[in-house]
Amino acid sequence: MKTERSQLIDQINSKCVIDKRNSFKLEDHDTDWSDNKDLQGFSDKKLKKKARKILADNLNQLSDAQELLYASNKRSLLLIFQAMDAAGKDGTIKHVMSGVNPQGCQIFSFKKPSALELDHNFLWRYTMRTPERGRIGIFNRSYYEDVLVVKVNPELLTNQTIDGGINDNFWQDRYEDINNMEKHLTRNGTVILKFFLNVSKKEQRNRFLERLNDPEKHWKFSDSDLSERAKWDKYMLAFEDAINATSNAWAPWYVIPADHKWIMRSIISTIVTDKILSLKPAPPVVTPKKQELIAEALRQLTKEG
Repeated sequence: MKTERSQLIDQINSKCVIDKRNSFKLEDHDTDWSDNKDLQGFSDKKLKKKARKILADNLNQLSDAQELLYASNKRSLLLIFQAMDAAGKDGTIKHVMSGVNPQGCQIFSFKKPSALELDHNFLWRYTMRTPERGRIGIFNRSYYEDVLVVKVNPELLTNQTIDGGINDNFWQDRYEDINNMEKHLTRNGTVILKFFLNVSKKEQRNRFLERLNDPEKHWKFSDSDLSERAKWDKYMLAFEDAINATSNAWAPWYVIPADHKWIMRSIISTIVTDKILSLKPAPPVVTPKKQELIAEALRQLTKEG
């Protein structure tokens, strides 16, 4: 009989994983996991309590697994977060990675590219920050911005030097470049997990209103938030196109219902923890020569006593 955790992992795999190209339809994925029979009938308070327990259990396992990943120094993990504004990227990263040793984790939040970055290909600034072996790398937004924000706002391409201009294959070429880079990374030991936090337009409005009504959260509101929200339908098409073009078994997309933050965090923590555990990280084997050094160190320190 399957444990509750095993059942949760099965549900996540059936509902969230997109690992085959041209199989994703946004309309097939709800934003609040309302059709989950195990959660139906739960009050908000009970739902939050259950999600927090799952998150806490995962953090305990994640902490130990991440230490072994760091010690083994063989594989790395790259987590990519993409979403509309106010979907909860920052909070999710904060809560899911709260139990991880900072030494083994690197977080990058990509903003407007610099002049130096624009003088390179669009993947350059991201490949420079991929995690080294033993580390967990987190991209809060990523190279996917160049097929999402840039696609919705093509005027941004004027800042990029595009040899040959923009032709009919331009976006497909970019998807191909991304697929090739991700395949190269996975071949060389980096496990890639890509998360699209699927928030509804209604819930985004509620979160914007919450920020506007709370002076302590005014700093979170940007003057571009409403102008980008007005392009919602274009963004949804861009996300659907990008996920369909870059969904691969070696670097799967996970479409995460994001209307309930605690459910979202518990789902993502389960995915990350399960993936690291599946790698079976172990500390490096101590060689006979090092065992001799250890024995000698023990002898000397014991003698001092």
